[in-house]
Amino acid sequence: MSDGAAQPLRAVAQTLRDGPQTHGLGAPEHAQVLSEGAQALAVHLTAETQQQLLAYMALIQKWTRVYNLTAVRDPQEMLTHHLLDSLSALPPLLRHTAGRPIRLLDVGSGGGLPGVVLAICQPEIQVTCVDTVGKKAAFIQQVAATLRLPNLRGLHARVESVQERYDVVCSRAFASLKDFTQWSQSALVEGGVWMAMKGKMPDDEIAQLPPEVEVFHVEPLTVPGLEAERCMLWLRPRAALVPL
Repeated sequence: MSDGAAQPLRAVAQTLRDGPQTHGLGAPEHAQVLSEGAQALAVHLTAETQQQLLAYMALIQKWTRVYNLTAVRDPQEMLTHHLLDSLSALPPLLRHTAGRPIRLLDVGSGGGLPGVVLAICQPEIQVTCVDTVGKKAAFIQQVAATLRLPNLRGLHARVESVQERYDVVCSRAFASLKDFTQWSQSALVEGGVWMAMKGKMPDDEIAQLPPEVEVFHVEPLTVPGLEAERCMLWLRPRAALVPL
């Protein structure tokens, strides 16, 4: 990485270390971390989009007091572990879609990561967040209503029972690649793909994939302010081996 490209990443880390510690996610330093992080990821955020993302994190904070939506409670950690981590999926997704409006299914979405973040940033993407826990699906519905996101909905169901078809089926630290693809294969349109966000490269999981599923692209993800390995895997059915 060039020194110029590394500067925004260092700026995020410095803000996280030195920024005043306040409660909640409306403080100026949180907006600064989000803005610098988005810049480091080459993601353009309008002022309105930035406000929606911070409002979404505030909703997670509020609901987590009653429902266990996330184990991360510290506002600064929520920015890096949730918002910026999810935002890192946006550039690869946009390279794949090339501006096409698509339908995306976020499997095991929990509190809506990365699905809600993608829906906020890209209104042309229709996002469904599916989860087997009713209160989590209800939370997504509340987020859609509160933030006025007509392209977002929460669905309380098992992914195996989803009847609609999607161009991209994604997950973030949801299950093994084998289980993820097996459970959600019926939700893919013809020509659809899986997008799996993982930590370090899951070589063992790749080795356990059935022959009818192939990994066709892997790319590392660098999350500003987060010292941890991240990668994204793109998978698709092998056309010749898909049963009729």
